Amino acid sequence: MSATDTPAAIPAPDTAPRSPWGEVLHSLARSGTFLTGLVILLFWIVCALFGQHFVPYDPLADDIINALAPPSREHWFGTDQIGRDVFSRVIVGSRDILTVAPLATLLATVAGTALGLLTGYFRGLVDDVVSRLLEAFMAMPVVIIALLAIVALGTSKVTVIVVIGLSFAPIIARTVRSAVLAERELDYVAAAKLRHEGALHTMFVEILPNVIPPILVETTVRLGYAIFAVATLSFLGFGIQPPSPDWGLSISSNYGMISGGFWWTVLFDALAIASLVIGVNLVADGVHGALND
Repeated sequence: MSATDTPAAIPAPDTAPRSPWGEVLHSLARSGTFLTGLVILLFWIVCALFGQHFVPYDPLADDIINALAPPSREHWFGTDQIGRDVFSRVIVGSRDILTVAPLATLLATVAGTALGLLTGYFRGLVDDVVSRLLEAFMAMPVVIIALLAIVALGTSKVTVIVVIGLSFAPIIARTVRSAVLAERELDYVAAAKLRHEGALHTMFVEILPNVIPPILVETTVRLGYAIFAVATLSFLGFGIQPPSPDWGLSISSNYGMISGGFWWTVLFDALAIASLVIGVNLVADGVHGALND
């Protein structure tokens, strides 16, 4: 090398630190579990939003002449007992469950987070009374509570959303309470009290941002349970009502056909529910793994 030669410039590595949420997003982008679940979930979301526009048949139109036709080129998933196209009903049937279940989960998250912050921050009598009430509520099966409430209030989508949301709220509240109990002893909470910040400011401005990770995990897990709860109530006749092509309702209407060999009237709706729940659970596992890396 001559005196005039200079070494080639070596690019400096990108050492800029990521924010904590940037690390989470980076971890999610590398998670096969999360991405697989996200693809499944996005598929059903697209079906819920736009399925009505690309299905080959009207999901509510009956055709008695072609009733209980097996899967074929004309009807990919066959037809049900009154001739409705099963494929079209499965695609469009995602709409109701992907409306009711997420809204119920959102309600559960908001109510559960508020209760968890309240009981974890104040402790004492407030914690004892609210916690005992929540434990008593959680001792009853969700479906039983839902059935009692729906019988009393009447069947509607709003009722199902409220009942499922309030049924899951105590579970989320318990998780949030545990996180708040750990946070309330830290220095930043003591500093907020020294600044004479109000209780609501301390709970929702100081503590809440630091307990978001467990809330996110719990929300994604509850969404899977909410999907099952909505499908179960529809199957029992207390959830989404006809003429909706809702999956649980379709299974309820056609499961008696299985004994006659007409398996396609139920199988594809059941697979749709299973795939959606699996997708949500994969997303939940991915989120949990990313937040705990």
